[in-house]
Amino acid sequence: MSDIEFGLDTFGGLTDDGQGNHLSHAQVIRDLVDDGVLADELGLDFFAVGEHHRPDFAVSSPEMVLAAIAARTERIRLGSAVTVLSSDDPVRVFERFATLDAVSNGRAEIVAGRGSFIESFPLFGYDLSDYEVLFEEKLGLLASLLTEKPVTWSGTTRAPLTDQRVYPETAGGIPTWVGVGGSPESVVRTARHGFGLFLAIIGGAPERFAPYIDLFERAQDQLEVPRAPVAVHSPGLVAETDEAARETVYDGWLEFRLRLGRERGWPDPAPGDFEREISDGSLYVGSPETVARKIAATLGVLKVDRFDLKYDQPVPHAAQRRSIELYGEKVVPMVKDMLA
Repeated sequence: MSDIEFGLDTFGGLTDDGQGNHLSHAQVIRDLVDDGVLADELGLDFFAVGEHHRPDFAVSSPEMVLAAIAARTERIRLGSAVTVLSSDDPVRVFERFATLDAVSNGRAEIVAGRGSFIESFPLFGYDLSDYEVLFEEKLGLLASLLTEKPVTWSGTTRAPLTDQRVYPETAGGIPTWVGVGGSPESVVRTARHGFGLFLAIIGGAPERFAPYIDLFERAQDQLEVPRAPVAVHSPGLVAETDEAARETVYDGWLEFRLRLGRERGWPDPAPGDFEREISDGSLYVGSPETVARKIAATLGVLKVDRFDLKYDQPVPHAAQRRSIELYGEKVVPMVKDMLA
């Protein structure tokens, strides 16, 4: 337990100025770079930036943002959360992250996934009917490219490669994970390629994901591949008190749930859903003591190597910034003490 790492994830969601006015995409990105620098100063292990292609998120090119953070930091590892591999070119993904790895002196990590939304498919000319084959083929190609040996590959989603090298070379390879939301098939696929398992637990009791970790371990053993690490990513916000945290988060949480529900045909949140997610689910909102106890409880039932707090709740950036400070200065040390 003492070896567990702690990180922060952000999707670059729009924030406001404290008066209800949305900040520009450019300002959100600049604030996000400052957040990554703060995370490094606090001694956190990992900082991840997501990829989206819609108006309520500012970041469409995580590697560019991560490179800006790399230039101002010394030790924190930097990755995506996630790179939407299905609508990208694995060759370009490797090249961009290998470049980030050079800029950061070996601190780049890839978290590949399908993404939370589908806007990138029509944007880049992909058919949603190819949803499964796109991810399967591209993940296999990325795995081959990451060996940094000549690659010969053919499939249905892009032009074939014959004895092809890609550059720049890296000093020690790029640690790579697959973001998984709870599909057994995705867990086994991740094991087959030898990637780390990055579990996105955004709702419900964390312990319901324990069988997926067990499946990951069994699959690796059956495939006779080395055990790869497991990470958990969950949303939350830390404030001085439980009451302040709940009050800060609730309006933005409700607005986002209602807006996403309208897009996806979900029912509106039921009375008490917010409090239930905080008390028994996967919403880590509260004082440092409350959030630390909740994280420690999660790490007590899930065998993971890293816990990432998705800190970019739809709140003013000042509240996010304070949350990062409390997470690094108070929550993480308390969790380590509890686990010890």
